Amino acid sequence: EEALVESGGGMVQPGGSLKLSCAVSGFTFSTYDLVWVRQAPGTGPEWIAAITADGRTFYKDAVKGRFTISRENAKMTMYLQMGSLKPEDTALYFCARVSFASYLGGEYSPKYDYRGQGTQVTVAS
Repeated sequence: EEALVESGGGMVQPGGSLKLSCAVSGFTFSTYDLVWVRQAPGTGPEWIAAITADGRTFYKDAVKGRFTISRENAKMTMYLQMGSLKPEDTALYFCARVSFASYLGGEYSPKYDYRGQGTQVTVAS
């Protein structure tokens, strides 16, 4: 059974850092693209960072240069290192398995199937 479990969320002051982890089981981790998705209160989910099976990374502009996505296939774990956090980064963050991805005009566009329950990140002073 496919499972993704996030950890590492919490409350941090603006400008601070957090590292999220996503532990995976139940599927061949190394063969799938994976994404981090966040959902702020009152908004829909938005993917913010993706990593392909062969290690290419993609970021939405809102987090580019501040967040780093990575994966460790031997541990079946994906990470999101977040820095220079802003109050607008406050959201529920979850990881998901990409079921299909397209590259329209060079832009990565994922669809995901399985996802975790999420971990809350709150940025406030």
